[in-house]
Amino acid sequence: MNKKTIVIIPTYNEIENISKIIDLVISEDKNIDVLVVDDNSPDGTSSIVSQKEVSFKNRVFLIKRLNKKGLGTAYIEGFRWALKRKYDFIISMDADFSHNPSELTKMIRYFSNGVDVVVGSRYLNGVSVVNWPIGRIFLSYIAQIYVRLITGMPINDPTSGFVAYSKESVNALNLDKFRFIGYAFQIEMKYKIWKKKFKLKEHQIIFMNRELGESKLDKKIILEAVFGVLKLRLDSVLKLSLIHI
Repeated sequence: MNKKTIVIIPTYNEIENISKIIDLVISEDKNIDVLVVDDNSPDGTSSIVSQKEVSFKNRVFLIKRLNKKGLGTAYIEGFRWALKRKYDFIISMDADFSHNPSELTKMIRYFSNGVDVVVGSRYLNGVSVVNWPIGRIFLSYIAQIYVRLITGMPINDPTSGFVAYSKESVNALNLDKFRFIGYAFQIEMKYKIWKKKFKLKEHQIIFMNRELGESKLDKKIILEAVFGVLKLRLDSVLKLSLIHI
């Protein structure tokens, strides 16, 4: 029996990208479905997805939320949806083509070798980022080092948003206990899974800066990530201390 995969794509104003990205993901493999979690995009993104639901019946799905709630809560809602429908593998992916759909089947193959989580890594072998200004590459690279130092995770790209999870790794988490809604959520997911002793593996990707639409990254999201990492580590230390009291 073939394993089923769901690719979760959170969206907010991605009308320029969503149709093509869905087509490419669906064309990768007959066992890969798509779930779009849209935060009530005013540009009509969800209308395009609704059309795709008709074109690709039982392969494309839409959760339309009433307002903008953030990346982390979108993934949490998507994870719950996927677990309820018993998908074997769950993949988080951006809508803006920074993550190439051609990598999906390559990442899924790792699961046959006992891997629980596959991280699409920009920094596994040097720097694999295209069309970012040098300043942003530098800040991103320093951010990865910062996260590794604070958390101790042996991952070169802990902030990556292109990640494939086994259903067992996601099911082991208490999805009600996640605190972050921005990009810090990506770190929190990996950290909590790693602390539960699941096997994480990095897969080299080439990250492409978006050509269409606007980035959702802002100062608030960056600050959440910076201080969120410290909170994650502190919570872990305090929990360990209480166990030994």
